[in-house]
Amino acid sequence: MSSSSSCGVSPSVRTQILNPISSRFFAPSRINFQPRSKCEMINRRGFALKGIVASGVSVMGSSLTSEPVQGVERLPFKPDGYNFWTWRGRKIHYVVQGEGFPIVLIHGFGASAFHWRYNIPELAKNYKVYAIDLLGFGWSEKAIIEYDAMIWRDQVVDFLKEVVKEPTVLVGNSLGGFTALVAAVGLPEQVVGLALLNSAGQFGDTKAKTTESEETFLQKFVLKPLKEVFQRVVLQVLFWQAKQPTRIESVLKNVYINTSNVDDYLVESIKMPADDPNAGEVYYRLMTRFMLNQTEYTLDSFLSKLTCPLLLLWGDLDPWVGPAKANRIKEFYPNTTLVNLKAGHCPHDEVPELANKALVDWLSTIAKKASSLQTV
Repeated sequence: MSSSSSCGVSPSVRTQILNPISSRFFAPSRINFQPRSKCEMINRRGFALKGIVASGVSVMGSSLTSEPVQGVERLPFKPDGYNFWTWRGRKIHYVVQGEGFPIVLIHGFGASAFHWRYNIPELAKNYKVYAIDLLGFGWSEKAIIEYDAMIWRDQVVDFLKEVVKEPTVLVGNSLGGFTALVAAVGLPEQVVGLALLNSAGQFGDTKAKTTESEETFLQKFVLKPLKEVFQRVVLQVLFWQAKQPTRIESVLKNVYINTSNVDDYLVESIKMPADDPNAGEVYYRLMTRFMLNQTEYTLDSFLSKLTCPLLLLWGDLDPWVGPAKANRIKEFYPNTTLVNLKAGHCPHDEVPELANKALVDWLSTIAKKASSLQTV
């Protein structure tokens, strides 16, 4: 049985954010924004320049003094991170707080566990809350590997098996939402609930036909290497530009509905993961190999295998992953509860008090069902 509810606040600014899986990006606008029925592709320069701070807007700095959202407790920042788990020889960062039924929070593209800064303390009052940094992001290792959606699925599945070790609810935003979905399908015996917040991913095009032609000698050994060299040089320059504090602040003020959340320590802290020696190479690989090659994995192919209850916690003012997508997911997967919020791409951080309430209300029913199954 699916249900629908609505709660929200009126924002002063609309937000356009990256949809990583479909290689779309935002073109922020403060004045006279007109919703579009179809998303537009942007040029590679804008995509690469702003990508670093598109979703990674909530990692907190250490010594700067801005006030948290009034009335909402904020996760304390630790410059060296909280906890680390070794996965396939790589260092993985995660936060854990509270006791009780476990929840695992998964951040979006460019973000980290600290993107859940206003959710972890509140949820931890009743649940055991984990927030994990995906490989290549946040305080986790910037591994020089070929990134693929299944890498993060395997990471989350192994985290559930080795660290959590109990029936769990997965909660994911943007890229983290798609990761949570594929992980839930990959470990159905342990994932008893799934919450997606403006999830990345796209439905498959059944009419599309893929044709592959054999590369010529000129294409394979001359044109392709030249293209890769050009991409690398351009993206290195754009990555350096994108992580400058003034540029980060400029982008953030267009991304967040309430720009009072764009403060000094926020800007300073976003720079921290980007200063890792391997961050530039990871960025290059994500931009050229992962972000532009995601048609292999579709929402419908995984939703058709999902077996647990689904919550869609959706920021309706996100034009790139807007309410039409949430409605389509709900129509495709009937065991869905849809909650609409007047927010952009990251409702958990933009309107945390509303997102927390919606999550707690839904989680209470999931936890009861899971407990009853364990006692049978």
